[in-house]
Amino acid sequence: MTAPFKADPAFEAGSAVVCDWPLCEVRLQDDARFPWLILIPRRAGLRELEDLTPADRATLMDEVVRAGELVRMLGGAAGRAVEKLNVGALGNVTAQLHVHVVGRRHDDGLWPDPVWGRGAALPYGASALQAAVSGLRQETRRSPAG
Repeated sequence: MTAPFKADPAFEAGSAVVCDWPLCEVRLQDDARFPWLILIPRRAGLRELEDLTPADRATLMDEVVRAGELVRMLGGAAGRAVEKLNVGALGNVTAQLHVHVVGRRHDDGLWPDPVWGRGAALPYGASALQAAVSGLRQETRRSPAG
């Protein structure tokens, strides 16, 4: 029997669960500097993209594109339209396979450098985080995965 999926505890500390898509748990990074989602494939023991089946790799790509749409929505709702999406599956700190989808702007304070491990996160605050998660959940119900 395969072990059940469980997100690494590091994700619990810095992000909030939004919803589950066909493959991934979708989480909002608790850093108001950037509209930022994390996709974690709900399969135990994954570390690399190559660990996914070909079908799951295709699903992951579809979900990355869908997450990009939500990240653009988050940026727009905050009055900071996303100019560039950064997508990365780094895993140097948290080895569990996950993909970051981050909205960037030329005036975001870290441009053009990467966001990972740079500067202190600016937490949303409890009510703003709850509102953002709620808005994302409503949007995912309106536009189900294709």
